[in-house]
Amino acid sequence: MDPSKAPTPAAPEIDEEKKRKADEKKKAKAEEKAAKEAKFKAKQEQVEAEKKRAAEKKKAEAEKKSADPSGASSSASGSSSSSGVSDKAAAGDKKLRLKKEYVNPTPVGQKKDTAAPLDAAYDPPTVEAAWYDWWQQCGFFNPEKQVALQQQYGYSSENAKENFTIVIPPPNVTGSLHLGHALTNAVQDALVRYHRMRGFRTLWVPGTDHAGIATQVTVEKRLARERGVNRHDLGREAFIKEVWKWKEEYGGKINIQLRRLGSSLDWSREVFTMDEDRSKAVTEAFVRFYQEGLLYRDTRLVNWDSNLRTAISDVEVDYIDLDGPKMMTVPGHGDNRYEFGVLIEFAYKVDGSDKDELVVATTRVETMLADTAVAIHPNDPRYKHLHGKFVVHPFHGTKIPIICDDKLVDMNFGTGVVKVTPAHDPNDYECGLRHSLPMPTMLTLDGKVNAVGGQFEGLLRFDARNAVIKALEEKGLYRGKKPNPMRLGVCSRSNDVIEPRLMPQWWVKCDGLGARALQASNNGDIEFYPASQKDAFARWLSPIRDWCISRQLWWGHRIPAYLVQPKNQAPVDSNSGANWVVARSHEEALKLACQKTGLAESDLTLEQDPDVLDTWFSSGLFPFSVMGWPEKTQDLQTYYPTSILETGQDILFFWVVRMIIMGQQLTGSLPFSKVMLHAMVRDAHGRKMSKALGNVIDPLDVTEGISLEDLHAKLYTGNLDPKEIENAKAGQREDFPNGIGECGTDAMRFALCAYTSQARDINLDIKRVEGYRNFCNKIWNATKLVMLRLGAGFTPAPCKAHGAPLAIPAGARLGEQWILDSLARTVQKTEEGFQKFDFSQATSAIFAFWKDDFCDVYLETIKPILQEEGYAEEVKNATREVMYTCIDVGLRLLHPFMPFLTEELYQRIPRRPGDQIPTIMLAPFPSPAAVAPLINDQIAPGMTVAMDIVRSIRSVRSSYNVVPSKRPKVVINCTTPAQLDTAKAFTDIIKTLSLSGSLEVVNSQAPEPGFAVNVINETSQVYVDIKDLVDVDAEITKLEARRTQLENNRDALAKKINNPQFSKAPANVQEDTTSKFKALEQEIETTKNAIDNFRKLSSK
Repeated sequence: MDPSKAPTPAAPEIDEEKKRKADEKKKAKAEEKAAKEAKFKAKQEQVEAEKKRAAEKKKAEAEKKSADPSGASSSASGSSSSSGVSDKAAAGDKKLRLKKEYVNPTPVGQKKDTAAPLDAAYDPPTVEAAWYDWWQQCGFFNPEKQVALQQQYGYSSENAKENFTIVIPPPNVTGSLHLGHALTNAVQDALVRYHRMRGFRTLWVPGTDHAGIATQVTVEKRLARERGVNRHDLGREAFIKEVWKWKEEYGGKINIQLRRLGSSLDWSREVFTMDEDRSKAVTEAFVRFYQEGLLYRDTRLVNWDSNLRTAISDVEVDYIDLDGPKMMTVPGHGDNRYEFGVLIEFAYKVDGSDKDELVVATTRVETMLADTAVAIHPNDPRYKHLHGKFVVHPFHGTKIPIICDDKLVDMNFGTGVVKVTPAHDPNDYECGLRHSLPMPTMLTLDGKVNAVGGQFEGLLRFDARNAVIKALEEKGLYRGKKPNPMRLGVCSRSNDVIEPRLMPQWWVKCDGLGARALQASNNGDIEFYPASQKDAFARWLSPIRDWCISRQLWWGHRIPAYLVQPKNQAPVDSNSGANWVVARSHEEALKLACQKTGLAESDLTLEQDPDVLDTWFSSGLFPFSVMGWPEKTQDLQTYYPTSILETGQDILFFWVVRMIIMGQQLTGSLPFSKVMLHAMVRDAHGRKMSKALGNVIDPLDVTEGISLEDLHAKLYTGNLDPKEIENAKAGQREDFPNGIGECGTDAMRFALCAYTSQARDINLDIKRVEGYRNFCNKIWNATKLVMLRLGAGFTPAPCKAHGAPLAIPAGARLGEQWILDSLARTVQKTEEGFQKFDFSQATSAIFAFWKDDFCDVYLETIKPILQEEGYAEEVKNATREVMYTCIDVGLRLLHPFMPFLTEELYQRIPRRPGDQIPTIMLAPFPSPAAVAPLINDQIAPGMTVAMDIVRSIRSVRSSYNVVPSKRPKVVINCTTPAQLDTAKAFTDIIKTLSLSGSLEVVNSQAPEPGFAVNVINETSQVYVDIKDLVDVDAEITKLEARRTQLENNRDALAKKINNPQFSKAPANVQEDTTSKFKALEQEIETTKNAIDNFRKLSSK
């Protein structure tokens, strides 16, 4: 229908038919509403039943615990809370370690009493309790207080003249932190604590983001669930009040989690992106951008969510990869399923021809209702005769042109014909601009076909898809469908299928801004870590598209633009920017409107744009708005620009680029000079974490532990529908069959920082985190042992000043020299890791020192010195001094990654004379200069030789089952002078670590009878006397029996594998069975070798 023509009056029977259809539609809607209400009620009943079950379970647990005088609970901040762990769950799997209950006796904000001896084992709740509140109460997180305290206690650093400033990537106020947030905060807090310990004036600014779409969706779902209303029922003002109410009620949850993670943020500077000062900054930025010609209003294509009825940013679009046809449900369409992943082919008849037609293919056939052209390639010989002609729209009866476009059409793809829908496709839109085509929109804002759709008006878009296909079939124009692998864009918040559509919006002109940001990168003014992200940054900016900053929401910063409407005149065009003014207030807007129109205030009305700004607009201001911009505050002058921006790779463009371009434009400087981008955290299978998959992990579930049953229960507290809950449960059962074991905050932080070596994505395996929990226990036990060996009266040697060079004490043996050299090299590697933002290097170096060198080797070598007679007092004192130095420096090295454990232990070890620094977080971070005197380039190679000998002796002991209590005679045979000298020099260490009795080093001698031989390398061997230590015949008998059992098990598996039905078994079963078979083969071979060794010994 030509909209320029006046409509013909409808006949009475047509009016009756329309009325009948309207009544039917009204009745259908009422029935649909009733069905939805019934479904909603059923879901609510299920959710309430699950909540009731969980509440009854917790009540029963509480009653049981109250009857147990030993039962109690605590949180890290000092308040009591239950771990929520059922005895049934714990009993169901003895291997699952869950948080123990603990009552923290320390009053909130006071220092923990550390006079009592260390517990028998590391217990995270006990260790983590009270410290954070004390840190915060003492002002250690405040940069001014920090520097003053360090100077007060004699720690003067040149770095105090410099700042280290970082802002938190503001998490959404909508709810809980996930492991991605935990990674961000673990890395940032490590940087913050490292710089604070180095004496920099260190500021980490906290804040939360109002999260426009996410928060509005969350509150709307809550209103629907609890009160059965939506925002339109309430009205804008009342709905906004509900959101603020929700924010006040639940918005603090994130801050509690951040404290539990140990994040040392300066809470006195906490901000919210919609607080008064940040709102003022947003308004000022919008006005300045407009005044400087960088902001305009235009009607252009946007990503449209018909369910939320708003434009959304690219970052809020997720993609579903379809391999081919798939039936799917769509929000707002009930339980109906629609086909995606297919190309629909249909024909347009050429006007004036009985035989000519053009066949087009599309994945969105319903958009043909708004087609305004059909495009062919100008050089395609098949269609030369159709240049300048028209096709007839099958439903409108209008003629639409056949156009030639070599940019849109690939004549070698498909039929070489493309339908053009400028208002609903980005490529078609560009084509429409080139050819000045009409651009009608065929959908309403909520995704129904509008009047442009003619006979299909009122249908939901995917119902219209099916109806259009049926109508094409009836007209004989349908040509079939084909599988079509594709990426389907859906909104990350609503799961609605994204619809490109034309909308009038506000846009930021980005070409010049992007060019300036790119120039800063090319000049080296911004450094990227890893360096490869510099290229990614350039790709985003070359070229950069203009930025749509309007959102059709109610929650957010309302756009400070006003439509100017002269009274007593026809309504002005709201799509045209010429009819708008931009101002900081309504009063200012009215003055500008008078200047613009030449009319008096009484002759004008102003209507503020109901839309709000994209959340990323306020986030882009964050590095300087948190400092008080646009006011020239002391914080802005002192702490801006910030030092570094640390965040995820996935928001390089959406946040990092925008902070840079807005900082340059509004402050005249870059907001930071360094950008560190970490990878995305995925599950152990490499899948993106999703609530629907059940693999989203709450950091507190990792730190405290949680049973599988309680993981299931948490699914009912969100907004998942029953089907999604069942899918999520299945995912949880697969990944966490027994739940998640308690790891503690320090182990989780350390693990996350260690994972940063992965360039792209982090496939997080909870088992690895649990392994670092064992590492914490090892540090705990090592410190406890050292304190026992030091004795109550031990005082470490004085140091000239905090951070002054350390010295090797008199009387230090090779073992002490080696561990001090190892400590010094660990300091170097850790410092290098921090400088390169390579936290994997830093954590690996610290882990290797503590576990491999200090605990597994050094502490074993000193047992004879401190337990046996015959060692000089000077040697004993040197040993104690070295033990203390290793613990002191080792804890300070570890503190940025494990703040709670290190504070707990640091408070208990002795201090050097004059050291009164109250907390490890203000103590000097070990520097390469301080440990330089401990470096010994000769010691490490010798220790390597000694450890090779030790491992060789241990191998013999293991092969012949020599029990630890037996101390055999050992001979080390060396054929070179260098090997001989080294072995002799390290004799005491070798003897101790290998549990040898007497130990002799010889030159080129053959072994005596009864000695087992093991070759170390081409120049050395060990001979171990075992003739009187084992019953050879008995050992052979036991091993023969073991071999027989293993072979029987192997043969049974072989029979199973060789069965023809085995190939039909599930892949995981086949893989598991084959793996077990190979393991048995290896064990049989090992057993055979052991039998041969005993037989050789028996024959000697």
